[in-house]
Amino acid sequence: MVDIVNWAPARGSSRRGFTARPSASATRRGAAALATLDPSRWRSLADRAVEPNGYYLADWELALDASARDRTNASALTARSDLLSDKSGSETLIGLIPVISAWRAYRIPLPLLVSADPYGTLCTPLLDHGLANQAAAALLREARILGQRALILRNIALDGAAMKAITTALEHDGLKPHRLHGHVRACLDATREAEELLREALGVKKLKELRRQRNRLAEHGEVSFQVARSTADVARALETFLALEASGWKAQRGTALIQHSGDAAFIRRAAPALAKRGQCEIVTLHAGPTPVAAAVVLRHQDRAFYFKLGVDERFAKFSPGVQLTLDLTRHLCADPAITLADSTANPGHPMIDPIWRGRLAIGDVLIPLRRNDPAVPLAKAAISLRRLLREPARRVVNILRERQEKNA
Repeated sequence: MVDIVNWAPARGSSRRGFTARPSASATRRGAAALATLDPSRWRSLADRAVEPNGYYLADWELALDASARDRTNASALTARSDLLSDKSGSETLIGLIPVISAWRAYRIPLPLLVSADPYGTLCTPLLDHGLANQAAAALLREARILGQRALILRNIALDGAAMKAITTALEHDGLKPHRLHGHVRACLDATREAEELLREALGVKKLKELRRQRNRLAEHGEVSFQVARSTADVARALETFLALEASGWKAQRGTALIQHSGDAAFIRRAAPALAKRGQCEIVTLHAGPTPVAAAVVLRHQDRAFYFKLGVDERFAKFSPGVQLTLDLTRHLCADPAITLADSTANPGHPMIDPIWRGRLAIGDVLIPLRRNDPAVPLAKAAISLRRLLREPARRVVNILRERQEKNA
């Protein structure tokens, strides 16, 4: 293979004397198609990742790439190590970023790669925990070999271990990342006692009102919170979630998963496959036999990801989405395997922000690949202009969405 990356590991990497390489695909015209990657090696990397990302798990991303609306046919930047090899002698995958072109992402005609949208708002790369800095360097080297001028990572955890490894790799080459956009969003410290956390977040008066609503909901049947974990149970509960999501305002806006055959095929493939590995749960709130709210929750290492929520708006006056989220909070705080839950919600989300008071810094970062490259300021200017032009429309959509979600 060409262009070996081989330099002393920086702080945080425990292995020495390794050789990390860009993928062999980097010597060809373009990056490897995501669908060609070996799922078992991808899963192994995810198990060793320095930072969790439920949306870049193999069973999620490959299902997405196969059929999801506007998200198919992505490529991949990969890094491998010949020091760590499996029984067949194949090199171990130590780094992975699903990517698309800047033209596809932004309609910008520049040679840039952009992290692929995984349907959840998190694009943190998978980097081997023992070789994170080296894996990051090899990924950037592969992008250079492919003739790219920069890499844009959308919705990455700005203070996370993966971003720190990428920054270290850039520093080695005399470069630094450029933050394009940033915000904070809600997360849950699941190591805390749930009732104490909810009292602090909502206050006694609000909790009393929510208990009153729950008691009124119980007039329609005993209120129960159910968690589907097995492959078969998740497949069944998923249909309940899909029906609930398509029963209200999301269907009116055309964003319910079941409204597009490719999206429906993606989630029906991904959720049971992840459940088989203990990486997906469907939580449902019932009033008697009637499901009134349901949500998809992904799990990766010690982190949970609150993907999507669907509610029966006939029960809106009882706040079914909030009631489900309260039970989910208790469920996650009681699980010793989970230390943090990422809402993956928009900043300032009217339902989740008052309940989950922790905050994660998330942003879009431009990674230059060469010093003093004129393509970098061009890319920054083009993306800033695009955001400026789209911001008024986005603001109106967010206001309408917040009003609808607040009543859920």
